[in-house]
Amino acid sequence: MESDVDLPCPTCKNEGSLKLLSMSSEIPYFGEHTQITLSCEHCGMRQTDFIPSEERGALSFSLSIGKVEHLQARVVRGSSGTVRIPELDLEVSPGTQSTGYVSNVEGVVNRFIDIIRMMMRQIRTEIEDGNDEAEQNLAKLFQLEMALMALAKGELLGDLSLEILDPKGHSIIGHDDAVKKELSADEVDLLDPGPAPIIMSSEDVE
Repeated sequence: MESDVDLPCPTCKNEGSLKLLSMSSEIPYFGEHTQITLSCEHCGMRQTDFIPSEERGALSFSLSIGKVEHLQARVVRGSSGTVRIPELDLEVSPGTQSTGYVSNVEGVVNRFIDIIRMMMRQIRTEIEDGNDEAEQNLAKLFQLEMALMALAKGELLGDLSLEILDPKGHSIIGHDDAVKKELSADEVDLLDPGPAPIIMSSEDVE
C-alpha cells in the first residue's frame, strides 16, 4: 500500500514529495513483518526498515561461518543494525541515513568488500598527493579485501564470523547455527541507534 505523507522531506525539506510504501510478508526465521519504505520523489531519498509483528527487544545474532551453506544464510538488517566481522575488526554502523535490506551472508561480505574498495580508491588519491602513511593504510585494506574475497568464495571457513547487533530487534541472521543473545542496557548504549523513526514505529503496526 502506497500513500502520500503530509510532511516535508527530512533530507531536502521539499513539501508534498514524500511517499510511504508498506507491505506485510513473512521471512523464514524472521517471521511476519511489515516492510516500510519512505521515499522522496524530489531528491531521491529512500529509507527502508523491517518491523516485526511482535516486539523483540534489543538483540544480537552471531554466526561462525564454518561451512559453505552458512554463506547462504538469510540476513535481515534493519536500519538500526550494526554489522560486524569481529576477527577482522570490521564494523558498519547504521548512521542517520541508514536503510534496511534483506540479503544473505555472502551478500553482506560483498558489501564489506565494496566499502573497502571505495576506501582504497580514496587512499590512492592521497598517495598521489604524497601522503606516505596512506601507502601503509592501502596495504592493510588490500589484506582485508583478500580475506573477504576468500571468505565469499567459501575459503577461510571456521576463521571468521558475522554479527548483527540491533537495539530495536529488527535484524536477524536466519540459520539454526546462529546464536541469538539479548543485549544489555550497557551494550545498547554503545551502539549507534540508526535513523530516528520518521513515520511509524512498531506500535503502529498491527
